[in-house]
Amino acid sequence: MRDITPEERAAAAVRRLALAPGRSADVTEAVIQAQVHAFYGKVRTDPMLGPIFAAQIADWDAHLAKLCDFWSSVTLATGRFKGAPMPAHMRLTGVRAQHFAHWLDIWRATAAETCEPAAAALFTDRAEMIARSLQMGMAVARGELPPVRSATVAQAPVAKADEQRGRQDEDSGQDKGRPGSHA
Repeated sequence: MRDITPEERAAAAVRRLALAPGRSADVTEAVIQAQVHAFYGKVRTDPMLGPIFAAQIADWDAHLAKLCDFWSSVTLATGRFKGAPMPAHMRLTGVRAQHFAHWLDIWRATAAETCEPAAAALFTDRAEMIARSLQMGMAVARGELPPVRSATVAQAPVAKADEQRGRQDEDSGQDKGRPGSHA
């Protein structure tokens, strides 16, 4: 396997940015910074969430910069974020569904206030997916949910069903336009 040249790396970055979901929603670094800073300004003074964050965050400037990197990676595919959100959240033993719901309520309201509708919708959609993932991971770690099955085990019935369906199509003489078919 050969090394990637700097030119190839730059071209890949340009392609990634062109495909980033935030591009079509007019998300920019300035929009990300406005959303993150306004949101965490509210969270820090929130009676439910403020104490949780205060107990964990010593350097808010560094934390906000990390969160801007995170949202830049999520919305603009910049790849700047190098952290691991799941392990960081696993340490929060008292955080439950109501905390995530409240976090999302504040996030949605802030996005509606600071962003154009398309950007607010994108931020909200991604925040909801991330919150679901974190909640699931935390619940599994606490033993509240069984671990998710591996992709290999979960895909086996699907692959078998696809294989059987393919045989039925061949037997009936139908071509469903699958890869490798001769339509």
